[in-house]
Amino acid sequence: MNKINVSLDQLRKYNQPGPRYTSYPPATHFTEEFQISDFRFPVSPLSLYFHLPFCKRQCLYCGCTNIVTGQQDRSGVYLQYLQKEIELRKAKMASGSEVIQIQLGGGTPTFLTEKELDQLGELIHSNFTVSATVEAGAEIDPRDLTLEKVQALQRAGFNRASLGVQDTNPEVQKTIARIQPLEVVAQATQWLRECDMKSINFDLIYGLPSQTLESFNQTIDDVLTLSPDRLAVYSYAHIPWIKPFQKALEPKLPDTETKLQLLQLAIEKLTGAGYVYIGMDHFAKPDDAMAVALHDGTLQRNFQGYSTLKGIDLHGFGMSSISHAGGCYFQNEKDIGPYYAALDAGKLPLVRGYAMTDDDEIRYAAIMHIMCNLYIDYAELSAELGVDFTDYFKTDIASLDDLEADGLLQREEKGLRVTPLGRLFIRIIAMRFDAYLQNENRKGRYSQTV
Repeated sequence: MNKINVSLDQLRKYNQPGPRYTSYPPATHFTEEFQISDFRFPVSPLSLYFHLPFCKRQCLYCGCTNIVTGQQDRSGVYLQYLQKEIELRKAKMASGSEVIQIQLGGGTPTFLTEKELDQLGELIHSNFTVSATVEAGAEIDPRDLTLEKVQALQRAGFNRASLGVQDTNPEVQKTIARIQPLEVVAQATQWLRECDMKSINFDLIYGLPSQTLESFNQTIDDVLTLSPDRLAVYSYAHIPWIKPFQKALEPKLPDTETKLQLLQLAIEKLTGAGYVYIGMDHFAKPDDAMAVALHDGTLQRNFQGYSTLKGIDLHGFGMSSISHAGGCYFQNEKDIGPYYAALDAGKLPLVRGYAMTDDDEIRYAAIMHIMCNLYIDYAELSAELGVDFTDYFKTDIASLDDLEADGLLQREEKGLRVTPLGRLFIRIIAMRFDAYLQNENRKGRYSQTV
């Protein structure tokens, strides 16, 4: 991929707060008035997400909902409450639905002991019908991994893993409080391969404090020696209003121009190494399921980022987890005390949610096509949505003049297509189809798009 030239004026123009579009509308529009007390979920292919919030230490770049603790017994108690939540949710789910995707996130899922991972596997398989071809993945902190834990994940049916690598430079690791030698990542990768994990992903972050072009270039070289099947190269989200400890990182953060150069570097090196560039921040080997999903048009985006399966209901379990099922979004209590209290009272621990309107469903489809496929075929989406796309989005399409003039997209007779430059600002393009931003009804705060 040739180097993409971006002017400082374009950076200043397009580096603005915006949603990541893991949902539409974004979670900032969920309301506490929403409830599913009388709701029944129809038969549907299912994706299950389990939020396991515990970490032994706090990484300073992290914006996740987590609980830092040295008390190992807390995870065993948490599993008991997951059992309660599953039983309450199952009462609203139609029998006959098959689970085709499972994801463990956190926190640190591998905070759990081997015995607890076995218990979690039993909890899932005894309560749901799990497909023989399920995609089951777990986020993993290489620092706390053991071969026995990998074997427990394998016994529980997990066949994919995502390692939090972030950066291999010692100075960057010291700044973000995550000391993790490359040898630790290599050992974890070896164990995962020995246990037949079908796909191993590495998470990297660009824009971290103390990060430079030279250091990140070495980080990419380092991880390529381990040949992961996928890489997710995320933008560091600086959100000190949510995570106050991030405020201390500000003097060491790279400027906006450097941050974009870090992303360009990743794109050039990873595509040069044979990886397929997917969406705005994922890369996969050509034979990996994610690259196949991109080719087949089944790529989707949800609260875990890009997903290989489209059109399935996502049910999230555990504190703070978000579900997207039956045309609704709903989120659990974000703090563990209220989460436990609701379940002790025999109630689902929901705190807020949102029922999508017809307009939301239509705009969701358009935004997902932009974020996942990088193009919109007017005729194809008109047939899929039952509307005349060019008429329905007449105002939105007309608003793209400046983006087209700046080279972010091309409007064609049959559709519109995101350019290589536009991929760097993909959230900006999607925002033009967001009715809530257009109506200046923005709630909450978003991270910068660059």
